[in-house]
Amino acid sequence: MKIDTEANLPTRFGDFRVVTFTGDPDGKEHLALVRGDIRGRQDVPVRIHSECLTGDVLGSLRCDCRDQLIASLQAIGRMERGVVLYLRQEGRGIGLTNKIKAYALQDRGYDTIDANRMLGFRDDERDYAAAARMLRALGVESVQLMTNNPAKLRGLLDNGIQVSGRIPVVAEPNRHNVGYLTTKQRRAGHMLGEVIACPS
Repeated sequence: MKIDTEANLPTRFGDFRVVTFTGDPDGKEHLALVRGDIRGRQDVPVRIHSECLTGDVLGSLRCDCRDQLIASLQAIGRMERGVVLYLRQEGRGIGLTNKIKAYALQDRGYDTIDANRMLGFRDDERDYAAAARMLRALGVESVQLMTNNPAKLRGLLDNGIQVSGRIPVVAEPNRHNVGYLTTKQRRAGHMLGEVIACPS
């Protein structure tokens, strides 16, 4: 996997370079938002963000995806350097249509993990090999991973990326996503601090 195209991308969160890649075996077009000089650098703050159309674009309150993306972009936008990898892995890797089917099951009372299983999927179908290949193409030596998800830490380590630390990215719960966040914490091991309380 190698860098294909780079361009400047001024955003409301700061000035970035947007980078696209070629040679990804899954055929998906992942991209990186790069802040500052990262080539050959160690301890680079990195957020791996999986696409969430309903949250990132439409502002869904059922998840914390958009909140985490914005918090990460704001934080990196204030830093000398950092990277946001935007992976096209909608719905924890099950795709948009299946994610909406999982929503329908959640409307009937199932949690996010059981809904995935009822559709014949694992709890999380995402893979972080593409993220590792992107970081190698960008020349990043080691990362401070911005995540609450232990699977992302393992995913990078298993693919040969040195993780020198973790930066939490915890969003404030709302009444629509508190069950979802509790499930991520209790059943998927997400590191969300104290037990989540439902906001009034």
